[in-house]
Amino acid sequence: MTDRTHRKISKEEIKHSVIKAIDARRDEIIALGADIFRHPELGYKEHRTAGLVEEKFKELGLNYRSGIALTGVKATLAGNGARPKVCVMGELDAVVCPGHPNADPTTGAAHSCGHNAQVAAMVGVAMGLVDSGAMAHLDGAVDFFAVPAEEYVEIEFREKLRREGKIRFLGGKQELIALGELADVDLAMMCHLGASGEKRVTVNGSSNGFIGKLIRYIGREAHAGGAPHLGINALNAAMLGLMGIHANRETFRDEDHIRVHPIITRGGDLVNIIPADVRMETYVRGKTMDAIIDANMKVTRALEAGALAVGAMVDITDIPGYLPRLNDQTFSDLFKANVAPLVGGEQYVGDEGHGAGSTDMGDVSHLMPALHPHIGGTEGAGHSEDFRITDEELAYIVPAKAMALTVVDLLWDGAALAKQIVAGYKPVYTRESYLAMWDKLLTKKLPQ
Repeated sequence: MTDRTHRKISKEEIKHSVIKAIDARRDEIIALGADIFRHPELGYKEHRTAGLVEEKFKELGLNYRSGIALTGVKATLAGNGARPKVCVMGELDAVVCPGHPNADPTTGAAHSCGHNAQVAAMVGVAMGLVDSGAMAHLDGAVDFFAVPAEEYVEIEFREKLRREGKIRFLGGKQELIALGELADVDLAMMCHLGASGEKRVTVNGSSNGFIGKLIRYIGREAHAGGAPHLGINALNAAMLGLMGIHANRETFRDEDHIRVHPIITRGGDLVNIIPADVRMETYVRGKTMDAIIDANMKVTRALEAGALAVGAMVDITDIPGYLPRLNDQTFSDLFKANVAPLVGGEQYVGDEGHGAGSTDMGDVSHLMPALHPHIGGTEGAGHSEDFRITDEELAYIVPAKAMALTVVDLLWDGAALAKQIVAGYKPVYTRESYLAMWDKLLTKKLPQ
């Protein structure tokens, strides 16, 4: 591996060139993240955001495909060979947070979880590797993937897309798995913003998985004042179902990290009509699939009991949620070594532990080694109206540099380190067995 004067180029020189290239694009990377922040879009609707990514890929001279899983965009940058391949991801979508000062006034979408920074960092990695010419000295390839619909929101809308055959899964990375878009990927990585308000990076983390539920209680309408005895109150059935869930909470073990948090999305039509059509959504989260399945059975039983108590009917639809996120220690340690000098030393990098939230990166982590660290630079709680980016260097530039340097390490010297990590990883599923797992789980008759 030599330059034009046939001098052998070291890995550290390549890294230095990558850092220099990203620094040269610093303002552009931050501007991209800020633009996305000001124009939030919800999952499977991120057309404007995807268009911005396409523009950047085009400017970089990358071949790309768009419209993947409706709005996804993927570009590939080859080095010396097509494998192993590292996929650098950024999530296109926002969450629903109508009270956020930068929320879309029509949809309530807001980037109060920092996905705008993910996309900017992913593009920043592409800029660093392209502008530096690093891939000429690396063995393998990199996919840059702007992925849709990580936030599991607007469930009824996504269920409609699924019934229409436009998607198979409600989560974007799940859909990419189903479409075979990750079939030639060996390792996947992304960075998520933290919400601690600290100048801190966390690695080596895991997180909950979940099953999603759509619930519809069906009663009978009647005049709420003149003849309530002729009706069947679906809202009362729903309230009893909720109380049944609460009565089960003491049976959830602390170590399983169970979380059940239902909302009523339709509570009735008119105040003087007995509610006959009441709808709810919820997740049933947990640390392991066994714990999730057990809790889900209890939630279903409680919801059915609410209907039985007042003579209503209930329709419960279980839909694929996300798998718990697994951690690859070697992959995380490699990232930690690259990010620590960028944030002032190892004292600013810690172990994440287990988080009760969920991400479809969990599904990816069951098929290949996956990296999902959290980086600070923010204030306010995630998914809240006070969430904002306060340190642009930490939020946008550090993740781009750390991931780009990690790519260099992975694909240097015959991609020895990438091959080592892949060889040491034992996938829980193949693509085929993953799809079969969800199909079997969600068609299986639950215990009565």
